Amino acid sequence: MPTTDAQIERVRELVAEIPAGRVSTYGDIAAAAGLSTPRTVGWIMRTDAADLPWHRVLRADGSPAPHLMHRQLSRLALEGCPIRGDRVDMAAARHRFQD
Repeated sequence: MPTTDAQIERVRELVAEIPAGRVSTYGDIAAAAGLSTPRTVGWIMRTDAADLPWHRVLRADGSPAPHLMHRQLSRLALEGCPIRGDRVDMAAARHRFQD
């Protein structure tokens, strides 16, 4: 089933809602947006996130995309996000969306 404009806009709204110093996962955003898979969030982020705080979206284990690791972790560190090695401390930094 194709991704609708409404689903794309909902993902964009959720990403924009993540506060500085906090992060979310592709799966958390997919669940909050009613999507069946985190991969759809990844696709939306690749194609339509230049004006969003893209650096606040991570894998479930707190790791960034390998090709963005240094840039993403640097931005998160500047926001005060807790980082342990090459991952974000998800227990401390995970943003929870309201139902």
